[in-house]
Amino acid sequence: MFQSIGVPELVVILVILLVLFGAKKLPELARSIGSSAKELKTAFREDEDDSTKKSTK
Repeated sequence: MFQSIGVPELVVILVILLVLFGAKKLPELARSIGSSAKELKTAFREDEDDSTKKSTK
C-alpha cells in the first residue's frame, strides 16, 4: 500500500499538513499521533497476551 510513496509525495503531504494545521500545531499533532500509536500497540500486546493465556488453559 505505502510502497509507492516516495520523497516527493511525502513532501506534498507535509506541505498540506503545514497549511491545514499551521507550524505551531504540527508538533502537538505529531505527539498525539505518537501517543495514540503507543497505546494501540500496548492494547494489541495485552490482547495477544490474553488470547495466549486463554488458549493454554
